Amino acid sequence: MASLVPTPQRLPAAAQDGGAGKGGALNGKGGAAATFAAQLTFEDVARQFDSTQALAGVSLDVAPAEIVCLLGPSGCGKTTLLRIAAGIEKPTGGRVLINGLEVAGPARFVAPEDRGVGLMFQDFALFPHLTILGNVAFGLKSLPKADARREALAALKRVGLAQLADEYPHILSGGQQQRVALARAIVPRPAVMLMDEPFSGLDVQLRDEMQEETLALLRETRATSVIVTHNPEEAMRIGDRIAVMRAGRLVQAGSAETLYHQPADLFVARLFSEINEIQHRVGKNGIDTPIGMLPAPGLNEGEAATVCIRERGVRLSRDGAGLPGRVLDVKFLGDVARLEVAVAGFEKPLKVRVRESDGWVRGAEVRAQIDPARVLVFRAEGKSEAELMS
Repeated sequence: MASLVPTPQRLPAAAQDGGAGKGGALNGKGGAAATFAAQLTFEDVARQFDSTQALAGVSLDVAPAEIVCLLGPSGCGKTTLLRIAAGIEKPTGGRVLINGLEVAGPARFVAPEDRGVGLMFQDFALFPHLTILGNVAFGLKSLPKADARREALAALKRVGLAQLADEYPHILSGGQQQRVALARAIVPRPAVMLMDEPFSGLDVQLRDEMQEETLALLRETRATSVIVTHNPEEAMRIGDRIAVMRAGRLVQAGSAETLYHQPADLFVARLFSEINEIQHRVGKNGIDTPIGMLPAPGLNEGEAATVCIRERGVRLSRDGAGLPGRVLDVKFLGDVARLEVAVAGFEKPLKVRVRESDGWVRGAEVRAQIDPARVLVFRAEGKSEAELMS
């Protein structure tokens, strides 16, 4: 799919009445004029494709200049929500607002080029027949040619590619193409920037570098940003907040710390940490486990529950306090090792992540300590993690 980077033009007058004082007026003179970050609001947004419910009532507020990552498995509705915000798709229910102005909904539909929104797809989709400078200047057609060239060169300089302005895209590496696509998307200075998995095609080292560069540029321009990803670590690195989606619904939104320490359900817990899942039945006083009685808030006696122990939440020592156990297997993973440990009281071995330098070997006798306060308890689900993320 080709990248779309609309030129921020004038929204209807209702969008401008708030002006810069509300942090989101869009400029009508052309792409290069300074803009202010806008508030992006989704109100109960739904999208139906024949018999498929792609979105089932998503509500989310993105504050001016905030960076929000949409996280979830393929097919959960992330890209559909992004396309509705951009104006490529129309919602079948609910509304999208920019600075309080309805841009998609029952009362109004504002064309993509009039929303002040920049959109960047994962394939970059540079135009092969245009120079690199021509690609970046594509969204500045309303400016005089000299002004458009100046603004495009400045954007290329910002991403370190001004020296390649008169070359063509076929000479660029993957990382350079990403930089050009980013410059093309940001040069019109959109009030809202939407990015659909922009780093998925890059190797690990380049991906980390480009994440840092993109984050710095978004902070500099203060564009309100929504970035789609299926990588939890990427979401934690980039987003001020993370909005987790599943099956067309918003499951939980919050900071990385909140989603890690206080996941709303088992699905979210699986996304943000490697966990041991142990099935139990809720008793009269809670859940009776080898590490003591655990509370089961919201669950009734007799219900099935999943007790979650993080792999990094088990502390091993060679003697002292803790449950006795034995190391059954050791997997080297670089700086860390993943152990399988048979621990007294548990039917199945626990997987435990430790520093590789700790030097654990197969057959070693251990003492395992698990802090009950850091154990998570959820209502049992029937699907495995692999099924949920497929």
